[in-house]
Parts: sequence; structure tokens; C-alpha cells
Amino acid sequence: MGIWCPIDHRPRPEWRLPLSQGHSLLDTIWDSFVPVHRDGHKFVGAALALTILFLILWPPLGWILAIATLWVAYFFRDPDRVVPLREGLVVAAGDGRISSIERVKPPAELGLGPEERVRVSTFLSVFDVHIQRAPVPGRVVRAIYVPGAFLNAALDKASEDNERRALVIQPPAGPEIAVVQIAGLVARRIVTFVHEGDNLGIGQRYGLIRFGSRVDIYLPPGKTALVSVGQLTIGGETIIADLKSMEPEREARRT
Repeated sequence: MGIWCPIDHRPRPEWRLPLSQGHSLLDTIWDSFVPVHRDGHKFVGAALALTILFLILWPPLGWILAIATLWVAYFFRDPDRVVPLREGLVVAAGDGRISSIERVKPPAELGLGPEERVRVSTFLSVFDVHIQRAPVPGRVVRAIYVPGAFLNAALDKASEDNERRALVIQPPAGPEIAVVQIAGLVARRIVTFVHEGDNLGIGQRYGLIRFGSRVDIYLPPGKTALVSVGQLTIGGETIIADLKSMEPEREARRT
């Protein structure tokens, strides 16, 4: 059943549903808002309290703090993601831009052995979602914290010199995979929600890094990445590798 157009007298397809069957304008506006992660509630609350205080005492600064409060809420946003579930897939641990893809010997603290692995590094700017998600399903067999510096997280040496937290995950089938949260120039706090011995589902939220940072994924030996340097990733959705595939490393160019 179409909507009749009096201009050309040709039926057009229905372009909206009744409000009882679809979204109203209010629903559409509401759906555009993203929840704030619980770890950010205290920061948003503190910023909001300061905003109200200075709106009373000194409105010019109060309005600046209001903008800052909105940014804090934006930083701690925690959107839902549609996670692919096929066995063998490795998904991005975070939102950001692929800063490097290299074959390296993993750090000794990970306990992955001396064999080279492909390391996929994703740089998260202060405007990216900072919730990290499990790249594969499995059990956390090792959880490691390494104190260190706060260099620019986009630098290669940040993987070895910066403060970091690592999880080594043992999938139900196949070799171990490591994912490492790395602090940056601005990041001063790495948070994890899981512990050694916990089981994770692919794409499950497991931690966050407060402000600019980096996430490294160490693939199993002999496996290649299906992403390219410069590519944007969506945590829990972008496929980093397919452990069941023999596809060679992809080539790409910026256009």
C-alpha cells in the first residue's frame, strides 16, 4: 500500500511506520545518545558539580566547565557493538587508527615464547571510545601489569617503555593471544574489569584507558593481519585477523 502523490499520480513506497510500530522523532533523538560507562560517572558528576557551582559564582567559567562536562561524558561513552561470532575471528580490542603492523618477538613478560608474532597496534586519540573489548573468546591465563613511562602512545617504543596491562587469552581451540593496554602522554590510569582465570566472550568489555592510549594485539605465530596501517577500527566489530583463513597479508593504499 503506497502513499498517493497528487503531483505525478504515481504511488510511492511507504516511507514511515505508524508511531506504534516504529520510532517517533523523540525515539530517534534518544537513540542518538550513548550511555556513559559506570567508571566515568564519578568524573561526570564531579565536573557537573563544579559547573553548577561556577554558574552561580562566575558564569563565564561555569559555561566553560559545562563544555568540559559534556566532553568528559563524551569521552566515557560506551556504545553497544555488533560482534561477529564465527570461530577463528580476531576482532579489534578498541576504537582508533592502526598505527603499526610488525613482526616482533613478544615481550618476555607475556610468556609467549621467543617466536616472532604479528603485532597489530591501534592508537586511540582522546576523541575515540576508550572501552577495550576482548579480541577472542577464551580464558585469561595470565594478567600482567608493567609500570613504565608515559611516552607518546603512537611511538613504536611505547610497547616496551610505557606503563601497560596485558591479558593473555587461551581460546577454546588454538594458541594463546595477548592483548596489551598501553598508557600514553595523557593517559595516567589503566583499568581492567577481569582477572586471571576469568572467561571472556569475544567482544566482551574488559577494561578502559583514561584518555589517549594504545592497544596491541599479538597474533599467533604464522598468522597475518587483515587490516592495514592507517585504517580506522571499531572495537568489537572490525576483524583484525581470521585464524581459520590462509589469506595472505592484505595490501592497501590511502586514496
